[in-house]
Amino acid sequence: MIDQRERHALLDRVARARDASDLFGGVSSRLRRLVGHQAAAWSATDPETGLITAPMRVENLGGGEQCFAYWECALLEETVIPFRELARAAVPAAGLAASTGGLPARSAQYRKLLGRQGVGDELRAVLRIGGRPWGVVSLFRDKGREPFGPADVALVAGLSAPLAGRLRELARPGSRPGPRAPGPASEPNPGLILFDPSGTPISINDEARHHLDRLPDGPSAPSPLGPPLPVWLVGTAAQARAVAARHDRGAARMRIRTRDGQWLVCHASCTDGPGGLPGPTAVVIRPAAGSDMAPVIAEAYGLSARELEITQLIARGLSTGDIAAALVISPHTVRDHVKAVFGKAGVSSRGELVARLFADEYWPRRRAAGADAP
Repeated sequence: MIDQRERHALLDRVARARDASDLFGGVSSRLRRLVGHQAAAWSATDPETGLITAPMRVENLGGGEQCFAYWECALLEETVIPFRELARAAVPAAGLAASTGGLPARSAQYRKLLGRQGVGDELRAVLRIGGRPWGVVSLFRDKGREPFGPADVALVAGLSAPLAGRLRELARPGSRPGPRAPGPASEPNPGLILFDPSGTPISINDEARHHLDRLPDGPSAPSPLGPPLPVWLVGTAAQARAVAARHDRGAARMRIRTRDGQWLVCHASCTDGPGGLPGPTAVVIRPAAGSDMAPVIAEAYGLSARELEITQLIARGLSTGDIAAALVISPHTVRDHVKAVFGKAGVSSRGELVARLFADEYWPRRRAAGADAP
């Protein structure tokens, strides 16, 4: 029987989380009392593509190399309860033993990694809200212990939306406490990292090193290029290989937040080599533009497509009449949309809206749009 006081305490901890790392650490500690796991792996995900991003938290599951092997297998080989299917399932959580009829070795990840590390069962979940995945978690029990049961799965599935909701709130511009670091004096060039067809990194430029230096700490994979590479970056390259091999669909693309609250975009694609052989996989890292952040901002504040469109035009300094003309709608309709946006963003003026949603200057604007009423 689940201790409801413990569950309420856990949800209170969710609400008080300062950032995603604090959320994962606090929840994992309290969840251990309710579920009884011995190891765990937490990761934020890009809500548009579902790919893992920072921050990550790995507990008692080996080093970064094992962590990378876990995610590489998940992307390229796993067919038992893959995260991409859990993201669409009616229940966003499942246990490995229960899903395989007590034969976890049906899972490629179990055969290649988990079983060798003494894991007996895995309970994995996608943290989703509004149809979008904001994070994933895997909980592990040692061999010799009881597999995760229906009550464990139900508990973790019931936490999916609250955890995803908090991650969504924490993704809002300006959500991080403390002063923001100023942006770079000039726009840095895109960084480039090349991986050979087997997934080994073979080349990196200085711009990529610059971007990587700005990222939060987390699990990493060994690299012959020097410092280890973050697991999420190597995972994006693995996703590109999975798409090229037709093991998966979708874009090998994700966004990641730097230590100073800025955003970067990482995207990967496979190239062709001589004679039709596979060529290197190219991973590009660059500062996020407005078009890159629009989906995240829309999701973080629950804006509709039309509301986001109007908000972007407000950020560029357009008046109500200009917006109505640009979108071929009435000024009255524009005002209704603006009022709805104000309510969702918790602001009372256009200037406050622009400062809150576009604090990182993703969209240039002609002037400070503070005096124009809804």
